[in-house]
Amino acid sequence: MANPLLQTFDTAPFSKIKNQDFEPAFEKALKEARAEIEVITASTDAPSFTNTIAALDATGEQLNRISSILFNLNSAETNEEIQQIAQNVSPKLSEFNNDLMLNETLFKRIKSVFKTQNKFNLNHEETRLLEETYQNFTRNGANLQEGQQKRLREIDQELATLSLQFGKQVLADTNAFELHVENKEALEGLPENALESAAQVAESKEKTGYVFTLHYPSYIPFMKYVKNRELRKKMAIAFGSKGFQQNQNNNEEIVLQIVKLRHERANLLGYNTHADFVLEKRMAKTAIKVTSFLDELLEKAKPAAKKEFKELNEFAKQVDGIEQLQKWDTAYYSEKLKQKKFNLNEEELKPFFELDQVVSGVFTIAHKLYQLNFEKLTDIDVYHKEVTTYKVTDQHGNFIAIFYADFHPRAGKRDGAWMTIYKNQQIKNGQNERPHVSIVCNFTKPTKTQPSLLTFNEVTTLFHEFGHALHAMLANTTYSSLSGTSVYWDFVELPSQLLENWCYEEEALALFAKHYKSGEKIPQTLVEKIKASANFQEGMLTLRQLSFGKLDMAWHAHNPTQIENVKQFEDGAFKDTQLLPSIKQNCMSTAFSHIFQGGYAAGYYSYKWAEVLDADAFSFFKENGIFNPEVALKFKQTVLSKGGTLDPMDLYVSFRGKEPDPEALLKRAGLIENS
Repeated sequence: MANPLLQTFDTAPFSKIKNQDFEPAFEKALKEARAEIEVITASTDAPSFTNTIAALDATGEQLNRISSILFNLNSAETNEEIQQIAQNVSPKLSEFNNDLMLNETLFKRIKSVFKTQNKFNLNHEETRLLEETYQNFTRNGANLQEGQQKRLREIDQELATLSLQFGKQVLADTNAFELHVENKEALEGLPENALESAAQVAESKEKTGYVFTLHYPSYIPFMKYVKNRELRKKMAIAFGSKGFQQNQNNNEEIVLQIVKLRHERANLLGYNTHADFVLEKRMAKTAIKVTSFLDELLEKAKPAAKKEFKELNEFAKQVDGIEQLQKWDTAYYSEKLKQKKFNLNEEELKPFFELDQVVSGVFTIAHKLYQLNFEKLTDIDVYHKEVTTYKVTDQHGNFIAIFYADFHPRAGKRDGAWMTIYKNQQIKNGQNERPHVSIVCNFTKPTKTQPSLLTFNEVTTLFHEFGHALHAMLANTTYSSLSGTSVYWDFVELPSQLLENWCYEEEALALFAKHYKSGEKIPQTLVEKIKASANFQEGMLTLRQLSFGKLDMAWHAHNPTQIENVKQFEDGAFKDTQLLPSIKQNCMSTAFSHIFQGGYAAGYYSYKWAEVLDADAFSFFKENGIFNPEVALKFKQTVLSKGGTLDPMDLYVSFRGKEPDPEALLKRAGLIENS
């Protein structure tokens, strides 16, 4: 039977793919991609933009599509066999990438076009592609000596393997833990729907009572509502010890290997640190600027955070005689304090945020802003029965994108939420090929008696990932490598974080926040409470995000070769942002997938950086109306459709008319007074 991955396909043929198809498909696709590059290097024609730069951008399309399928399955629906295939394939992909970047003949052609670009009469997008291509080669070893290039290849192969191993071990520790509670009385405070979910998990494992796991929809309600402090402690310690236990999943050595290899790689390429290498291609530009940015926010947030923490500590002491708040206390007492201050119970909100209704709402908002329509499809192949697919069209009925949505946790899915692309937008042979885009989340599952009712945090997460999806869906560039979310990492979070703002707006909530039983719109009193509580503990939350950014920079903006103890180093990095006592059994770094498995190394600060952009951008929407068609069209035309065709600051200024004002974020967060 023919290998489905090697056939011509539009949407990914998930149901036809067998695990044994992947490795032969990669072998063939790698061979074809090498042949495509050989055509470019063997050409006897003088190097030009068309026969070298554009031709290179068009290579490896099948390889990219097969890669997107395998690596998304490895994140969203994995098993031991897929994990092994990913481990086998990753070094080969690294080798291919190195062969490409270190291809002397190819680089000579690229360099020739770069040096003589004035004679090609290039437009701004072509100029951008040329510059990005040239820099990509110089930044990845094209100018190194032969011995240095050999070492670069070794490092990249090692890093590819270590990164996958890191993620595999975090997932293994996540799945290995369960808290089995037979006595319902021990779970006092836990809402009925969370109890029902835990009972279903127990039933699926053929156990009596209730089973809780480290997956977010199980873990978060437990930590927020269970009165039993010892049980909360068990859960918190288990959650914080992923990758840090004395078992086969321990990630300490992997963390040290990764940071030291990244540092060596940066040095080989002429950079002082990995952060210097990464940030050269970011809006922030330098590690000094990132550190200064984080420190400035810390200066503003720390007094507020200390005040909020003192209030929380006093509240816990008053309510339950707690002398010293611990990691397993903050979510529980914060929820109680929030209820007291705002008369707002998270459980009160959930009946108004039924998943299908929220999805319908985000679609309606996308229609009102960007005239997009979403039609559910049943004839598109999916990798799991829980995945839903949609055809996206514009107001004229033109096809815009295929959209996949995968919302609930499974044993084969890593924690968190993300957006991925199965097919990039590009203009090929005169045709505008439209993208296939997916969002993957871990939201509260339906139970036997209730549909999936989302927490407000899950609602904002859905909007966040859908913001990324819009960035990919509305892409309208010529070249695949500049399309959609192919932008600087500290700019990519702007569309996602911007869309979260609509979750707090009465006009937007009215479109989807309806009681799942009665259909009653969310009461105005609850809307007011959501808005009033939006900045609750903002100082503490900001401090938490800054602590992650600072930990990331501590690992990547300095020479790590002398670091021997991961936990000790991490505690040092956290000292300026720490409010709670350190727990000896817990370590963040060993499960910090963003920087050791994902692409956020030396880039975690970008969440806060993009918050400055999104606060400033949303203030423009607010001034003109959150559904103002002119402002939405301008954002679509100047940001969402442009991808990486211009410098991000130029894109932002073309939308906003000025550079972003950091005070917009501080005002929104309540960290400085509104004038």
